[in-house]
This record gives sequence, structure tokens and C-alpha cells, in this order.
Amino acid sequence: MLDLLAPDLDPEQGDRLTRTAYKQDFRQREDAVSDGSSWKLERRQHFEEQGSPSRDALRRGDWEEALRLLADRRDTLAATAEEDERRGYAFHRVRVVESPLTPYVQWELHSQRQRAEYGQRIRVVPAEQVAASEDTGLLPEVVVLGGRTLFQVLYTEAGVANGAIRYTDRDLVERWEKYIKALYAVGEEVISYFDREVAHLDPPTLSAGRE
Repeated sequence: MLDLLAPDLDPEQGDRLTRTAYKQDFRQREDAVSDGSSWKLERRQHFEEQGSPSRDALRRGDWEEALRLLADRRDTLAATAEEDERRGYAFHRVRVVESPLTPYVQWELHSQRQRAEYGQRIRVVPAEQVAASEDTGLLPEVVVLGGRTLFQVLYTEAGVANGAIRYTDRDLVERWEKYIKALYAVGEEVISYFDREVAHLDPPTLSAGRE
């Protein structure tokens, strides 16, 4: 278990953004980062992502189509990797996993393994590593951009994106970046985790129209 505790987040200290405003602000701030890095913590085990044909196929229970559609984006991933290298930008992800894997996380790990093949820095940590910080509930979904901005990404109970809260207090941003970096340091590279824990799994079974 990681000894370092996650910092608190007080919504009153941030700016509430709608989903559209968040996407626009995120894009602008990320594009402005050069010769720097960003850090993302993914904790929830289920999301209802929108705008992803592969995710839609998973929702329908068409596992082969979901994986085929992931494979179709390799050119896009290669172009993104080339652009990130050009501007000296590195995006890091920490994916917290519970066992057994939910259908969503099983699908996402296929996606993340593919991303890692194109240079994205992704590591996996078991939920036990963050238990010390979850006495009162699950950790939030957090992204720290360029050491300057922290977004707490919000979701409905069902896992549908619902905007974000933006924080710019330098001390808070630095403490969250330190926490995510500490998780990343004890995490396992997603490729080795996937090859050992995920590659052999049967297609996920969806029950009652849910994952």
C-alpha cells in the first residue's frame, strides 16, 4: 500500500466547467504545454464513454468489432506520438484496477496496451495501493496538465461524463502531481500487466444490458 495520502479537493476552491467548456479548456491548455509532462489518474471501473465506436461495440456486446475498431486507429496514434515527440510532451497515465476486471476495464486495457506501443506512458496499480486514501470513498478522476492546472473530471453515477472542476492553485497542483507520480513509480507497465493478466481472458460477458 502506498503510504503517501492523496490531497483533498475542495470544489469551492475550483471553477466548475460544463462538459463542453471542459473539453475546450483542456485542449487549449494541453496544446500550450511544450517540453513538459502531464499526469492522469484513472480510478473508476466503469465509464459510459461517448463518441467512441469501439466503446459502442462493447456496449452492444460485439467484442470482435470493438477490438477491430481499436486496431483501426493506429495511424492516428502514430501521428499523435510524432507530434508529442516534436514538442517534447509526455502524457502519463495511472490506471487503478480491481479484480476481477470489469468488462469496461478489460476493454480499456486493450486500448491502453495499444497506446503504450506508440510510446504513451501507462502503468497499472492494484486498488490496494490506494486504499489508504479511500477511507471515505473512491479517489477522484484527476488530470494534471503541465504542472499548472488540475482538472477533477466529473461523472454521473452511471459513469457518463459530466464536466469538470478546474483548480489552478500551484501548491494543490504540485501535491496532486507528486501523488500521481508516486503511484506511477510503484505501478507496472501496462504491456507486461496486459500480457500476463488480460491477454488470455475470454471476451467479457455483459449482463442485463450493462457491463
